[in-house]
Amino acid sequence: MIRIRAIASRHIAYPMIRARATSMNVLPVTGAQNTSVAALPIPGFASVREASNNRTMASEFPWWRHAVVYQVYLRSFADGNNDGTGDIAGLRDRLPYIRSLGVDAIWVNPWYESPLADGGYDVANYRRIDERFGTIEDARALIEEAKQLGLRLLVDLVPNHTSSEHRWFKEAITSPPGSPARDRYHILPGKGPDGAVPPTDWRSVFGGSAWTRLPDGEWYLHLFDASQPDLNWANEEVQDEFKSIMRFWLDLGASGFRVDVAHALVKEQGYPDTGVDQDQVLESLTAHDSPVWDRNELHDIVRGWRKVLDEYPDTMMIAEAWVPSWDRLSRYLRPGEYHQAFDFHFLMSPWDPVEMKSRIDVAITSAAKVGAVPTWVLSNHDVVRHATRYGLPNEVESRSWLLDGDRSLLDPDMGLRRSRAAALLMLALPGSVYLYQGEELGLPEVHDLPAEVLQDPVWERSGNRAKGRDGCRVPIPWTEGDPAFGFCGVEPWLPQPEWWGEYSVEAQDGRPGSTLELYRSALELRDRWLRSDEDIEWLDFGQDVVAFRRGSGLTCVVNFGDPIHIPDGDLLAVSEPLDDDSIPTDAAVWLASGD
Repeated sequence: MIRIRAIASRHIAYPMIRARATSMNVLPVTGAQNTSVAALPIPGFASVREASNNRTMASEFPWWRHAVVYQVYLRSFADGNNDGTGDIAGLRDRLPYIRSLGVDAIWVNPWYESPLADGGYDVANYRRIDERFGTIEDARALIEEAKQLGLRLLVDLVPNHTSSEHRWFKEAITSPPGSPARDRYHILPGKGPDGAVPPTDWRSVFGGSAWTRLPDGEWYLHLFDASQPDLNWANEEVQDEFKSIMRFWLDLGASGFRVDVAHALVKEQGYPDTGVDQDQVLESLTAHDSPVWDRNELHDIVRGWRKVLDEYPDTMMIAEAWVPSWDRLSRYLRPGEYHQAFDFHFLMSPWDPVEMKSRIDVAITSAAKVGAVPTWVLSNHDVVRHATRYGLPNEVESRSWLLDGDRSLLDPDMGLRRSRAAALLMLALPGSVYLYQGEELGLPEVHDLPAEVLQDPVWERSGNRAKGRDGCRVPIPWTEGDPAFGFCGVEPWLPQPEWWGEYSVEAQDGRPGSTLELYRSALELRDRWLRSDEDIEWLDFGQDVVAFRRGSGLTCVVNFGDPIHIPDGDLLAVSEPLDDDSIPTDAAVWLASGD
């Protein structure tokens, strides 16, 4: 028998699929050139939970172990100075919105001084904020204001490579071969009589050779864009510098780091060839015996970073490590190393109950062996948004489809429906969760950006064979109309589709059944039910269902097949309207055991 508790009416949310709000009490957005559009009120910003400033958890676990972290891609979040690019001022204006979601922390993508050849992952100065985003004082104010709202802030650390505009690289290329300045990077003579052949056959993740020749004939390594030379982590000066950089941001008040390309850093001595003679655009070589990825030696470096973090109470770091298996990923989570590591195996799972359950089970079991829990994620700034991935047939590779795939294969309504069910699945699992800005709005990938606006270096380096990641980085919509759907008052750095406002905060705030309200209610329930335990018991409701019960008594049921009868319990949340006593296809419910 289904029972709906007295609290359930606040939490049950049903889908909004391209439905516009009929009546909203919103201040109109003006086109005034000197007005910060990001500062204009949005419904719900005042509805921050009263307990947000003094959140306490009946849990013996550290804050990060079960945290929900909201990823901010700064260029596309909110523009505070009306120049078309998101910035710290815009983020500060929108902090109450983030707090209203019920998350614990914010991870901000790189905001350092940078030519922005790769969206800020080409760092020219790790101790300065790029002037397009603000200043160090703006960052300090952001961290303090976030803390006042009960939000911690994670900085994106980029240790594998610098920008070619970094002072170290400028010094290196003007210094003679064999000099100490060159030893900070991988700069080698080429092969062949005149050194015209690259030192190895290594390929760039963005396409083409991983080596670029300098005017004096030597070659430098860049596993990504040519503007991102790889640092030599066998060099003690490099190791000491990054410990200093970490202390700089921790002293400023940051609560930790997301570490970019954590599976890189160390390259095999002797620089052996790989035998790979074909570009694998946007794909890391994941064999554990690769000369460039997932080297065992890198863990010594990580342990050094952990000692730095241990000097600062309640701080942490999370690894972006694309490795072939949980057997390898769990090594990053051993005591004295990373606190967290993204589970990309879960992110890349097809919409299939057997595959989903298997990947979840492996993650939980493998993490537990090293005393850790998984970190779940469905989207980020590097992958096709899951509302679009789930709208394609499982056999269609989404990144290839972006370039020239059959558009009729995409079912956006199905994608949104599945993404909402996936959200309830992910938020019910033991461990931590990272949300990518806009997923709480159900944003899909903007797959039809014209070639002339693309800015991701992948597009050019792949010889126009991969469209890149711009489609998941389009500035998010705050309001239903112009200018720029509340992101700014001018033309944004990437164009937004004309239908973008249908997914906006304005269209969904306070609207029963919207994706935004589904996330808010689910996060509030998660905070109440799932903070104090890590137990999970698998339940058998058939081969087309993924179901489990947490130690608190909350049960999550996700139906991938034909409608099924709802199990007994108090109904807490649903991703889709129920059909009498049935869970429809591609839907999820949360239930509580009866008292």
